[in-house]
Order: sequence, then structure tokens, then C-alpha cells
Amino acid sequence: MKKYECNVCGYIYDPIVGDPDSGIAPGTAFEDVPDDWVCPICNVGKEDFREYLE
Repeated sequence: MKKYECNVCGYIYDPIVGDPDSGIAPGTAFEDVPDDWVCPICNVGKEDFREYLE
């Protein structure tokens, strides 16, 4: 599964980890994260994320 990076603060969404504090279970692909989810660091929406290229 692909990782995604916040364009604003650089937070990396890793689907292996998910975002348990926001109710996103480990193993959740970014595409399956609800559209109203926001970055846990800077609170921007999914539209402000891009695929993370390591």
C-alpha cells in the first residue's frame, strides 16, 4: 500500500499504521480513509495529500 504526504506539514500517512487516534485502523489504504478525515498535525483535508515517493 502506498504512503501519502501532507503538502502543508509533511505528515506521512502510512497505511500499515493507520491513524488510530482518528479512528483509522492499521491496514487502511489511503483511498479507504473517509473523505472528512483531516491531517492529525495541521488539520487539512485529504485533498492536500500527495503520494509519498521514498
